Amino acid sequence: MPTSTTPAIERIARVLAGRQLSMNGEGSDPHASGAVDASWPDHVDDAYAILHTLREPDEQMAQAGDVATWRKMIGAVLERRP
Repeated sequence: MPTSTTPAIERIARVLAGRQLSMNGEGSDPHASGAVDASWPDHVDDAYAILHTLREPDEQMAQAGDVATWRKMIGAVLERRP
């Protein structure tokens, strides 16, 4: 299975920053890449909150895969929180 070299928290924080800044989201900047690069750290707490909410899979997710593995994967990210 392919894996990302960018940590999950950073990827989520970048999405949140992009949604706020980019015209593709709710922002007004047509070229928000630089602004996202600069501001994603401001969204790290929200990214952790999102993952904390997802630590328990819903019924559909549980039926699709291994719940214990899911919990371990999300837990591994949450344990790295400074």
